[in-house]
Amino acid sequence: MTRTGLGIVGTGFIAEGLARMIRRSHEFGIAAVLTRRRERPVQGFSEDELTDSIDELLDRSSIVVECSGDPVHATVVIDRAINAGLPVITMNSEWHVTAGSHFRGRGLITEAEGDQPGCLAALHEEAMAMGFQPLVYGNVKGFLDRNPSRAQMEAHGSRQGLSLSQVTSFTDGTKVQIEQALVANGLGAGIARTGLLGPAVANLEECTPILAAAAETLGMPIADYVLTRDTPGGVFIIAQHDESQARALSYMKLGNGPYYLLKRPHHLCHLEIIKTLRRILGGGGVLLDNGSKPAISVAAVAKRELLPGLRIGRGTGSFDVRGECIRIAESGGHVPIGLMQEVVLRKRVAAGDFLTMDDVDLPESLALTAWLETSLETIRMKPPL
Repeated sequence: MTRTGLGIVGTGFIAEGLARMIRRSHEFGIAAVLTRRRERPVQGFSEDELTDSIDELLDRSSIVVECSGDPVHATVVIDRAINAGLPVITMNSEWHVTAGSHFRGRGLITEAEGDQPGCLAALHEEAMAMGFQPLVYGNVKGFLDRNPSRAQMEAHGSRQGLSLSQVTSFTDGTKVQIEQALVANGLGAGIARTGLLGPAVANLEECTPILAAAAETLGMPIADYVLTRDTPGGVFIIAQHDESQARALSYMKLGNGPYYLLKRPHHLCHLEIIKTLRRILGGGGVLLDNGSKPAISVAAVAKRELLPGLRIGRGTGSFDVRGECIRIAESGGHVPIGLMQEVVLRKRVAAGDFLTMDDVDLPESLALTAWLETSLETIRMKPPL
């Protein structure tokens, strides 16, 4: 049996976990692993697997799995991969909402199951197949601190085996905002307000009328999240169904309607990527992407007063800024948090303010070009007042 050779981009938590799984697979093998780490060896990978050459990665691979977590770097690699005719599977929501729409239609690129967006897309497919009409695409979050301390994050990251930037972006809400922006754009939903609603509830059943009412008010499905300690991390959909099925749905323990809660109480990160690999190799097509005309972005918000001359190495997971969902047509001058890399402040920005393009010097990159072209197209589409 010939095994499909995977090119893995990244050597972090997701990449290492995927590699462990692939080594036990009879369907897939590791062709190459692209790393930018200078120190060798890299924990979890053999020297034979590692390369710092994109050319070598592409020459050795028949499919690329991008899970670096870096949207600027990912843009370069994915551009090269699709130009080489390779399908790309990502676990990188931040890349999709920063640059992904620019590449839609140029090749086969899809987000994978495993993180919440891919799991919601899979649950969406199941719901639609059963005749449900989704109103809310929900993400479950157990804890939120929009401005955590470095000491707290270092301690928590050490316990969990996560990097400082990862655990900080999870805690300050940036990650859930990025994930739900991708869900909204990819599944044709909106947002109820800037920064999402994120009601604090005892359980998911309690959030159903709150979020369903918000979707009804907006007049379209929404992507949002709930904050609850009593529900396992996972995803959910609040949906409606044809009234003729109400009696049957009540009998099947989904309640009396008109809103029905479909729950998936887990997302298993790298363990689920293999399902998307099988989907693509079986001709199943794209599971989720950011759409060609996204309406939602994730803007950088100052966590503290930022002064001119400040250099920010990376915004996501920093102690300078965090991300919030916004409507692109209403916030055309914002800086997407995915572009906040090696940025220098031109102007003072007060704590709590959104950063604008006039506030910062952004380095040139393919990701910046992709974002500007995509966002300008979205702004042109804004309906007249």
